[in-house]
Amino acid sequence: MEMFFYGFMQRAFQASFLISLIAPILGLFLILRRQSLMADTLSHVSLAGVALGMLMGVNPTITNLLVVVGVAILLEYLRIIYRSYSEISIAILMSGGMAVALVLMGLNNGGGTVSIDQFLFGSIVTISQQQIWMLLILTIVILILYIVFRKPMYILTFDEETAFTAGLPIKVMSILFNVLTGITIAIIMPIVGALLVSAIIVLPAAISMRLSKSFTGVILIGILISVFGMITGLMSSYQFGTPPGATVTLVFIAVFIVTLSFNKVKSRIQANNI
Repeated sequence: MEMFFYGFMQRAFQASFLISLIAPILGLFLILRRQSLMADTLSHVSLAGVALGMLMGVNPTITNLLVVVGVAILLEYLRIIYRSYSEISIAILMSGGMAVALVLMGLNNGGGTVSIDQFLFGSIVTISQQQIWMLLILTIVILILYIVFRKPMYILTFDEETAFTAGLPIKVMSILFNVLTGITIAIIMPIVGALLVSAIIVLPAAISMRLSKSFTGVILIGILISVFGMITGLMSSYQFGTPPGATVTLVFIAVFIVTLSFNKVKSRIQANNI
């Protein structure tokens, strides 16, 4: 197919594959820690970092990373304070981050609408080679950290008290996980957009949880689903001229619906056999 001969499409497929490797890992931990909305919160707050960079006349990616890392640490602090009402911290930071972003955008009279739109909606077909290298480094780091700290994170995710009793530094681990999630969102956001980055991170893991009961199985199946959804969405976007990020998200939703239907049919067949 002709799309594979274009440099921008080659970079798009490379980015899609790298995102597919890390999204299910982060997504599964976010779901199990009941922090699915944290990705959405950080993506909204990161818009403030982008607007700050544009206002200061510096690279928005740099200010975006700094803001997201700071907010990721603050999010863990608020989660500890409102331990029984963790959704409060999400509501505070999401609304506060959007408010700051809108104010900074209003102060920026120099324009920059195209840059804001790119971070807001994403543009997977305008990926630079520098972004590919950043994604590659991020993917390697996340995969290595997962292999090394899989068991401690598993314990922390399901039982913080047991993790604390075992001598694990639960606060440091939680903060580092939040920071890593924030950095991932900051790097992926210009590619898929702030409005859709959380869906692309969470949906593959949510779908694979319906297909496997083991922790490793969920991640492996999630990677396959993520690769399928990203590649299919990207190819469909090219063929029909639709926004890549939105098309990928719709593919994931379609797979989710098919998975739910399959599980219902399977349950009915098993019930009839009994």
